[in-house]
Amino acid sequence: MDGYIALETGRRRTLKAAIGCVGIGLHGGCRVQLTLRPAPHGTGIRFRRTDLGIEIPALYDHVADTRLCTVLALPGVPQHRIGTVEHVMAALAGCGVDDALVELDGPEVPILDGSAAPFVFLIDCVGLTAAGGLSLGSAGIEVLRTVRVQDGAGPDAAWAELAPTAGERFEASLTIDFPGTAIGRQSLALRLTPQVFRAGLADARTFTLAEDVARLRAAGLALGGSLANAVVVDGPEVLNPGGLRRPDEFVRHKMLDVVGDLALAGAPIRGRFTGHRSGHALNNRLLRALFADAANWRALPGFAAVDGGASIPVPAAAAAAVA
Repeated sequence: MDGYIALETGRRRTLKAAIGCVGIGLHGGCRVQLTLRPAPHGTGIRFRRTDLGIEIPALYDHVADTRLCTVLALPGVPQHRIGTVEHVMAALAGCGVDDALVELDGPEVPILDGSAAPFVFLIDCVGLTAAGGLSLGSAGIEVLRTVRVQDGAGPDAAWAELAPTAGERFEASLTIDFPGTAIGRQSLALRLTPQVFRAGLADARTFTLAEDVARLRAAGLALGGSLANAVVVDGPEVLNPGGLRRPDEFVRHKMLDVVGDLALAGAPIRGRFTGHRSGHALNNRLLRALFADAANWRALPGFAAVDGGASIPVPAAAAAAVA
């Protein structure tokens, strides 16, 4: 398959074994232990809070907050939440993991070095295997009509859209614009494959402006942030002693966020993403707009496959359309 996730035809994939790490939550600053575990065929990606004994499916309609990061929560129980899921979601999607359990003993995925590369390393350490049971084909979601969401008006408006594309692939282009800073205006266009994800996106780190650090900490956020896990920009200067990993690391990280946020569709998307100054909020609004109308998309073979009575965790709107 020439596409966003490399799958064996008719197979879903999971981890061969469990593997874990320990790190600090970016916003809470607390120590968190994370374990990636294999999961049965059709489970999808799920997060488990071992300290609370709850599980939350990694689906767009469970996103409860998008300020500074993507937060999942159980409907009606906002305190049962897991924050900063986008980097581990990007790693799982980019490496082709369909079914997995992400265990945490705290409220936030550890930030590690601020990119998805450490999670890719963990996945590579254990490898992947067929999750058991044949699906009807490569599960996925095909975009049939252009869907667009926007914040603001005029040339400075932020927007994001999904549109149909030919072939079995996910294409993406993104522009960011931070005038008067070392970030500036950057653009990136990619046809996302596992190889492109690993080589071009996985190691791009999160970033912030120095002027925002004090404000965030006064609000009880970014308590675990440091130059070891984020790129900090002060006007025209990058404050990290080692500088940038690539000249366009900023837009590459924003594209990494797109991959992680859109992985919350519950299956690989076949379509073309285009965004201008898009962030977590618009990325999530885009998925909600896509699934709001069954005419916008169709389920590719295997999307609603079941194995042993456990269905792929399709969001409610999508499940109705599949049925």
